[in-house]
Amino acid sequence: MGLKKINDLEKAVVFLLNLDGWDLEWCGEGFTRYDAKGITPKGKQCVIEMKFRNKYYEDKLIEKDKYDSLMALDDVVRLFFVNDPKGNFMYWLNTLEMPKPVKKYCPDTTMWTKKRLLKDVYLLKENQAVRININIDPN
Repeated sequence: MGLKKINDLEKAVVFLLNLDGWDLEWCGEGFTRYDAKGITPKGKQCVIEMKFRNKYYEDKLIEKDKYDSLMALDDVVRLFFVNDPKGNFMYWLNTLEMPKPVKKYCPDTTMWTKKRLLKDVYLLKENQAVRININIDPN
């Protein structure tokens, strides 16, 4: 999946959440540690990190460095949104009890490359998401 496609998907999520009472702006272009910022439907400042996966994994991966940078932000609701072939999963990181980090080989950059680095990651369970939309298989 190319950068333009990912940016388009991020913008689409922002658009859809704004239809549901959020007030978000996309800020995924550049070097921010999140892809959208704004206000939740309950009037709280928030940031959202988004991941789009072509392949389904039962556990949803967030790099520890990414998590740490989000948690270092002051006075905001920190959200992690994952889309994969099974559906959409939204994690409220502020109150989520994180599992122990594990080491996994991951691409060295956001875009899939052949170069892999051993990184500390958290593997989140689907049932830890507070907002879940499951895709229905039409077959």
